[in-house]
Amino acid sequence: MRDSAALGKGSPCCPAFSGEAVVSGGPEPGEKGLMYPETPKLLQGVKPVPGSVEAETPSGSAPGAPPEVRLSLRRWPVVLLFSCYSLCNAFQWIQYGSINNIFVHFYGVSTFAIDWLSMCYMLTYIPLLFPVAWLLDKRGLRLIALAGSAFNCLGAWVKLGSMKPHLFPVTVLGQVICSVAQVFILGMPSRIASIWFGSHEVSTACSIAVFGNQLGIAVGFVLPPVLVPNLEDTEQLAYHISIMFFITAAVATVLFILVIIVFREKPPFPPSRAQALIQLKPPEEYSYVQSIVRLLRNTNFVLLIVAYGLNTGCFYALSTLLNRMVIQNYPGEEVNAGRIGLTIVVSGMAGALLSGIWLDKTKTYKQTTLAVYIMSLGGLVAYTFTLSLGHLWVVFVTAGMLGFFMTGYLPLGFEFAAELTYPESEGTSSGLLNVSAQVFGIIFTVAQGKIIDHFGTQAGNLFLCSFLLLGTFITVFIKADLRRQQANLDGEQTKALEEVPGDNIAPVVLDESKL
Repeated sequence: MRDSAALGKGSPCCPAFSGEAVVSGGPEPGEKGLMYPETPKLLQGVKPVPGSVEAETPSGSAPGAPPEVRLSLRRWPVVLLFSCYSLCNAFQWIQYGSINNIFVHFYGVSTFAIDWLSMCYMLTYIPLLFPVAWLLDKRGLRLIALAGSAFNCLGAWVKLGSMKPHLFPVTVLGQVICSVAQVFILGMPSRIASIWFGSHEVSTACSIAVFGNQLGIAVGFVLPPVLVPNLEDTEQLAYHISIMFFITAAVATVLFILVIIVFREKPPFPPSRAQALIQLKPPEEYSYVQSIVRLLRNTNFVLLIVAYGLNTGCFYALSTLLNRMVIQNYPGEEVNAGRIGLTIVVSGMAGALLSGIWLDKTKTYKQTTLAVYIMSLGGLVAYTFTLSLGHLWVVFVTAGMLGFFMTGYLPLGFEFAAELTYPESEGTSSGLLNVSAQVFGIIFTVAQGKIIDHFGTQAGNLFLCSFLLLGTFITVFIKADLRRQQANLDGEQTKALEEVPGDNIAPVVLDESKL
């Protein structure tokens, strides 16, 4: 179902509905007559159960009958568990960058080499997106969740073998394995939200799923400077680094075991009418390649890809280079650099959660996305001109304002994409958003790093400001074509028609000879 107008002519996900009148029953033999059209068969039976919360039991509906709409109690453990192992993976992404100078000293490599330990997450994602997105569509959520948590666990244990200065290649290998895990994680939030959550809570659920990734980045900013102090003694430094790596590996292992036990493919009943319609589509009609082609022909979605990539790419660059920027302006303040990163991400988590709740209440996707984008630009401008003032408390305030809007934008992008591209797979649409973010993240991180080295931190941040301004203008031209909301509204209207008194009265038969 692409939009309400498409219902009258059929749609790729609703092959059973051609727009013609559906006649059930009919005149008795020998009679000539017509019947008034009834509700389309595709939407009959797609009804919520009062209370919308169930004990998980198999559906007793007849084969081929439209499924009932119910919410599963398991949805909360699923999204929270995903959020936790996403947290662990995000922590491993930033754990090197948050104490960049310490790892430079320990391994005896350049700052650029340590920067690449963060950027390898972005680089690995680009070629692996499409195979993983194909797996997500063909094999479902559970396999992808198991693979993501398994790679995350394996990479954490490999890093424990790099506790000597000459073993830098081993830590690179462990980080690359973790970066593969990220490919199985980043495209999941909107997919989990759509498959497990109802239409009135889907944006909040997506925010909670993204919340874990942001919390992991926050912990990655604040914990490494505490666990790994800046020491000259290499042996002592190796001991502290090994403690950090061992804690990470232990947590990743527990989460992998929990995923095996808790995670399920999907709930026994669809949670929304939009999801019920998708589940009625015959599997053989879906083509992954055609889905990508349709997405790339969707002008509004292509504009969102670029705007999302610019905003998130700026966030990736700021996160990777934050330690360098703070140390350059406030020497010896590694711990406070981590706390500034924590402030950015924690405030962003609050922004993400509030924006999800706001979207569920108002459905104002375009207006909210544009407002958050404008405020992200304002926050980065404020941060740029206060970083070098010499007052750390001012930096904390402006960093918090920047984080609230910039990282709060992440779930907005996922949910806006799901609306613009329904009924296409959320895994594919969010994957394309993330590819854009990784590409811009690599470009911005390398370019800003060079600008900082030659011209200082203010010039580097102004470089990012110019691209956020461009992203703001692009967002203005995105039309709010909310297809998923339209599908849910169509279902609500059909339900209202079905509940009109007199539904069970026998059909009215008209004699054609009297017309």
